[in-house]
Amino acid sequence: MNNQEFEKYLQEIEDPKNNREINYGLPKNPDSLQITKYKLCKKILGYKLVNNLTREQIAEKINLSLAETEDILFCCIEKFTLDRLLVYASRLLFPFEVNIDAVTNELILEILETELNGEVLEPTKYQGR
Repeated sequence: MNNQEFEKYLQEIEDPKNNREINYGLPKNPDSLQITKYKLCKKILGYKLVNNLTREQIAEKINLSLAETEDILFCCIEKFTLDRLLVYASRLLFPFEVNIDAVTNELILEILETELNGEVLEPTKYQGR
C-alpha cells in the first residue's frame, strides 16, 4: 500500500459516517433547534440506560427500525425533525412541553414531573444556549 492509498484509507476510517456506533456531539455554534434535538436524544438514551433496556427493546417501544433507533441513541440529530423525536419520546416515558422563550426566541423543552420506578422526578428544563 503506497502513501496515497494509506491516506485515503485513513480518511475513510476516520469519517464518522463509516462508524455507526459513535456518539455524535453538537456542531460548532449549534442553534436552539439542534440543542433541543440533541438533549431529547440524550433523554431517550438515559431512559434506555436507567431501565437497562436493549436497543431492540427501545426500537420496539418507539416503533422504529433498529437502525433508526440507533441513530437516535447516538444523537444523529440531522436525521430527525424535532416533531418526530417528540413523538418517539412520548412513546417511552415522559410527559413534556416545548415552549419558545418570548425574549430570546429559544426553544425550551420541559419534561414534566413524572414517576420512574416509584421515584418522583422533578421537572427539567432544557434551554437553547
